[in-house]
Amino acid sequence: MSTPTVRIFVESRPYEVEAGQNLLSACLTLGFDLPYFCWHPALHSVGACRQCAVKQFRNENDAKGRIVMACMTPAADGVRISIDDPEAHAFRAAVIEWLMLNHPHDCPVCDEGGECHLQDMTVMTGHWRRRYRGKKRTFYNQDLGPFVGHEMNRCIQCYRCVRFYRDYAGGGDLAAFSLRSQVFFGRHRSGVLESGFSGNLVEVCPTGVFTDKSLKRHYTRKWDLETAPSVCVHCALGCNTIPGARYGTLRRISNRFNGKVNGYFLCDRGRFGYEFVNSASRLRSPLMRGVGGGPAAPLSDKTALNRLEEIIAGSRGIAGIGSPRASLEANFALRRLAGPDLFFSGLSGQEQALAQKALSVLKAGPARCVSLKEVRESDAVLVLGEDVTNFAPLLDLALRQSVRQKPTRELGGVIPAWDDTAMREATRHQGPLFIVTPAPTRLDGISTSACRAAPDEVARLGFAVASLVDGKAPAPLAVDGEARRLADAIARALEEAERPLVIAGTGLGSEAVMEAAANVAWALSTAGRPAGLCLALPEANSMGAALMEGGPLTQAVAAVESGEADTVVILENNLYRRAVPALVDKLFTARNVIAIDYLDNAMMARAGMVLPAATFAESDGTLVNSEGRAQRFFKVMPPEGGVKESWRWIEAMAVAAGALEKPWGTIGSLIRQMSEEVPALDAAGEAAPGDGFRLHDQKVARQSRGFSGRTAMRADVNVREDRPPGDRDSPLTFSMEGFQDRPPAPLVPRYWSPGWNSVQALNKFQEEVGGPLRGGDPGRRLIEPAPGPPAYFNQPPAPFARRRGLWLLAPLYHIFGSEELSVFSLGVRQLAPASYLALNHADAAGLGVPARGLAELETEAGFLRLPVRLIDSLPDGVCAVPVCLEGLEGAVSRGEYVRLRAAPEE
Repeated sequence: MSTPTVRIFVESRPYEVEAGQNLLSACLTLGFDLPYFCWHPALHSVGACRQCAVKQFRNENDAKGRIVMACMTPAADGVRISIDDPEAHAFRAAVIEWLMLNHPHDCPVCDEGGECHLQDMTVMTGHWRRRYRGKKRTFYNQDLGPFVGHEMNRCIQCYRCVRFYRDYAGGGDLAAFSLRSQVFFGRHRSGVLESGFSGNLVEVCPTGVFTDKSLKRHYTRKWDLETAPSVCVHCALGCNTIPGARYGTLRRISNRFNGKVNGYFLCDRGRFGYEFVNSASRLRSPLMRGVGGGPAAPLSDKTALNRLEEIIAGSRGIAGIGSPRASLEANFALRRLAGPDLFFSGLSGQEQALAQKALSVLKAGPARCVSLKEVRESDAVLVLGEDVTNFAPLLDLALRQSVRQKPTRELGGVIPAWDDTAMREATRHQGPLFIVTPAPTRLDGISTSACRAAPDEVARLGFAVASLVDGKAPAPLAVDGEARRLADAIARALEEAERPLVIAGTGLGSEAVMEAAANVAWALSTAGRPAGLCLALPEANSMGAALMEGGPLTQAVAAVESGEADTVVILENNLYRRAVPALVDKLFTARNVIAIDYLDNAMMARAGMVLPAATFAESDGTLVNSEGRAQRFFKVMPPEGGVKESWRWIEAMAVAAGALEKPWGTIGSLIRQMSEEVPALDAAGEAAPGDGFRLHDQKVARQSRGFSGRTAMRADVNVREDRPPGDRDSPLTFSMEGFQDRPPAPLVPRYWSPGWNSVQALNKFQEEVGGPLRGGDPGRRLIEPAPGPPAYFNQPPAPFARRRGLWLLAPLYHIFGSEELSVFSLGVRQLAPASYLALNHADAAGLGVPARGLAELETEAGFLRLPVRLIDSLPDGVCAVPVCLEGLEGAVSRGEYVRLRAAPEE
């Protein structure tokens, strides 16, 4: 259906624009340069800064007109405006001068210098001389934690920060404090910002009030950063990013817009978790242990490759253990080396079953797996089992927008969507959001109902909802009155919605919960309410690992024990985080164990040969997010020393083993072979243009036009300027000599346009402001549901009953601490909690454990002593521990019954 348009006149020339927007958005979409501060495409209009003034005329005969704010004026049919009118121009120049009265003269030392929206708008309005010579207003700055710096003297009172933090992201500890003519934006006192999305203040703020503290430790100006399009590796949502590097060091992560995925924002784990790339724990050269173990000795590249050839040539069979955090290309290369029968996913048995269940559900249909954009647009949501804030953080941000959809629809368009203040006043009530989890979540405060239940009871409630929506769906037995009333309320809300959504995932470790979620979504679709289904997965390529169809870790162990494989190649996977140590230890009975990874870990300490792998910042590859969207990432800096991309190490082994007739040479050749041999990945190559793509016979430049110091960077080694590193694998070049304009969306390395040096230059890259990127948003979906009626899951679990002397173990997640790579970043490590055991008050009292006391949890290795944290809403008979915090990696499995006891006094 075509979008309705209206005709507006700018400088007396007619333009067709999309109806329903304001004049500022329309003018920016048309390519006009009109300054603004308080407006933001995701936050819309409040008319606070008065910077977007234009002259509006009644008709073609009106020569006088009146000044209006473009962001607060609808783009109605027949509207006539002038941007260049002298009076409007003078008004905008005066506003800038007012704002600059108290702004410090510190651009040369400001972190935002060179990418500052205030600088851009000041130049755009023609303000070049300061007339004011009086005292400036000053403030004390606050310590806001390890991520965000605070310099309040640079504030221009645009209110963007609090509108994002409070209204959009739901934070409560950042506010505007007013006293007479002064406004202070900060916390009531210094302290760590509580929201997991606080880092977005760095890009939302149009000046240098909020800055990236991690960048300060290795500061580089924007124009001196080498940048490339990439994908976040810290969860399965696949948020798009722009990493920036200099001198072989990754300096920062910025948001890369993808309208179907993360839009304008990132979570703090994705933005600040990058420092593992620079960690002192990085492996930089190949290592080899002698017979019988002992310390590993470094090898040269040539020696390492020769030794690899000897090992592979003498192997009876090779077991390849892949990884859900490695790229499709690296996993496929390992599959090619080992053969499909001896390629294993690298997942534990439970993880493998969960990933395959998620994949089968999404393929089965009829409910479609939704994008994050579709989550934001949903108007009734049921969350079964997932703590999305900590497991898949951007889902939290999307759900906070979804609860506004039904109240907005009920207004019937009386208030335009861009009028943010009026819309929020008129939609103070929330739309339907039901959350059913074992433990409290941060979204409980905006939910219609937040229910606590054991995992099986979560699933049973889902099955009950599905049976109420469609009588053909199986109903659980013995549902009590309270649960039935809740199920009835959920079913009614979902049936009344235009875009209902069901969210579940692997976080709770329960296949039954995902089956229940599928039944609800399928029942709604059968009843004429096409529902979305969103299944959250744990790691960056969990869905890709499922599509690769490798066996679980237990089968790899069986292959080693049977003698079918005497060499094991482990790809970017610390298996001790996934399985009990006794199981992983059995892999080391193989004659040769080769581990490929980029960080030192327990696997590296035992492997006979260690090969240093490139991180996402030093490699190219493809990741498949939880939606099933294949997305390409490109290296931002070449690997140095003995570091190679994982697939290149494996390529050398595959040639030695005869699994490859000749080397692939480029990643493009590897992708083509992968698409031919793995049917589920046949479209993965369409995620981005290939290595042969050129624009005007040029590659896309990773360096900006202003990139400086190319000779000085290596002057300590050689005063001559070296040739830039080559890159056969991508259509990007490590140079400023290349295409500098707007490339296709998957290849955009930075946002810049003449006169627009800040992130607001993104407007120039979109088909329409706030809409998709030109040519469409990046990525290629690989999974679509099968047509036809659903085949309901028909085995609801039995009611949960606690067992005498045992507790059901449920997982807890923390946005900082539960993910493997980000904990190597200083700020993330500071905010990660210590390990603990969660119990409700009654269960703790029954054990004889006081508040803040100690308890012991039985594992295969013995009893693990943990401090107790009381969470009264935990169901009776359920205990919980955080996933993968220090001391808990691989020690326990989700969904098991465990024995607890009070810790004896030492």
